Amino acid sequence: MMWHASPFELGGTGRAHLKVEGLSAGYGPMLVLRGLTLEAKPGLTVILGPNGAGKTTLLRALNGLIPRSGDVLLDGDDLPEKTHEIVRAGVALVPEGRQLFPQLTVEENVELGGWLVDKAERARRLARAFDDFPKLRERAQQLAGTMSGGEQQMVAVARAMMSSPRLLMLDEPSLGLAPRMVDELLAIARRIADAGTTVLMVEQNVKKALAVADRGYVLERGTLVASGPSKLLARSTVVREAYLGAASADTTTAAGAAKKTEPVT
Repeated sequence: MMWHASPFELGGTGRAHLKVEGLSAGYGPMLVLRGLTLEAKPGLTVILGPNGAGKTTLLRALNGLIPRSGDVLLDGDDLPEKTHEIVRAGVALVPEGRQLFPQLTVEENVELGGWLVDKAERARRLARAFDDFPKLRERAQQLAGTMSGGEQQMVAVARAMMSSPRLLMLDEPSLGLAPRMVDELLAIARRIADAGTTVLMVEQNVKKALAVADRGYVLERGTLVASGPSKLLARSTVVREAYLGAASADTTTAAGAAKKTEPVT
């Protein structure tokens, strides 16, 4: 199934620049992230890493869902720590697993993304969202819970774009989807970035993610082990050995090699 989206117009007019310095976060007394420093510049930045590396924790911390320490700046201003204030600042998150309301229609789920604006503006944004996702207009009255995983992910992205974000964060958008739908979702993320919304994406599909990203970071056990332009990162020893299996089929050996390799800059 192929989706055809028109140029994305919902994003904010300013190209956001997120700068994170010394970020630590976790759950209760357990720290998952330790002193992370990274940037999401205009364009598409991808965070790579195995399960348990702290990728989802990073997005949850940036979205105010868990406590954090360190400096988080959006265009030079401190990013608030409460989720509703973060949304007002122009940041939207599409969480892992999509988290739709299955008993609500597609239209109702998408409309919920515009909860911070008045009714007239919300209606205008909904119409524009359906222009950008024409397949969703066709399914507007279908219950979200009856859609395929890929279709639900489209609903989740359209809902996030309803807040007119300057920074869109995507958590594992391709998780559990067929390869063709993965390609289309990543292409949509690329088009959103090209239309002016900065995109920060967490993804396990390393090869395909680097193919659409401008730059990337590799996260392991809560710390960064590599970073750089996506084309260079795809050729780095860290990624090729640890995540693409280029030098070794043994996961333990590959992970060890990654730790000993200098970051790509």
